[in-house]
Amino acid sequence: MADPIVVGVDGSAPSLQAVAWAAREAALRGAPLRIVHVALRWAYDVPLVPQPAHWGPDMEAASRQLLRQAAERARADAPAVTVTTEILDGAAAEAIAATARSAQLIVVGGRGRGGFAGLLLGSVSGDLAARSPCPVVIVGRPQAGHGAEIVVGVTGRPGRDPVVRFAFEEAVLRRLPLRAVHAWTHPAVRGPGDMQPLVYDVESVGQEEARLLAESLAGWREKFPDVTFVEHVVHGHPAKALGDASPSAALVVVGAPGRTSLFGSTVHALLHHAQAPVAVIPCTPARAHRL
Repeated sequence: MADPIVVGVDGSAPSLQAVAWAAREAALRGAPLRIVHVALRWAYDVPLVPQPAHWGPDMEAASRQLLRQAAERARADAPAVTVTTEILDGAAAEAIAATARSAQLIVVGGRGRGGFAGLLLGSVSGDLAARSPCPVVIVGRPQAGHGAEIVVGVTGRPGRDPVVRFAFEEAVLRRLPLRAVHAWTHPAVRGPGDMQPLVYDVESVGQEEARLLAESLAGWREKFPDVTFVEHVVHGHPAKALGDASPSAALVVVGAPGRTSLFGSTVHALLHHAQAPVAVIPCTPARAHRL
């Protein structure tokens, strides 16, 4: 059986939107869907006023009702998908990352209650990205993900093949064209010791950046001959370029900035403004996506 897609829920409307997106993605991949709810607990060395309620029968019943509601939503969107539910114990990032060791994908909503509000922009998100062995998709807008193309941010830096591969695979799954966006604000540094010129011609640098994008995509056309794709070079901030492309996107795909911090300035800004779900892809070989 294929590895599952894991989606975290907290009872909020955005988390149910994430469930619907994850269910449809599971149907595309022929994968089971695992819906998890984390029993968030307060740290005993941090004083809180008022004290949070302790876990008990009432809270367990509420959590199971929350999971039933999420499972009903998933089955409504993808009746053929096998759905399981589970209550996890512990800190949100650790608990979800533990389930991701055998998962294809983690999906979360862009806003939520309690710890899931932090899952998008706070410290939990960084912890989850550092621990997760698979991509993380953030579904941040109602009715998101019904666009007409896949959008991928291409930096041209080494080690970003997992990002491009994930985007092409999504284009195949959804039978959609792919838009490869390369945005630049300064001439690219191609190797150690390269110096950026103080003064440069925008047109000529733009042509060089277009060559860099073409080089980054060389070979992918042969690997995915059925995917139609366009190369789009923008002189501007990457977050704005990807955000501008997002209204027509079913998914925006970007690479994680690094192992210690998921939300660099570009990804952080993109998550605030994207009009489509955003997939953040780890780029080290051990954490590459497995379709």
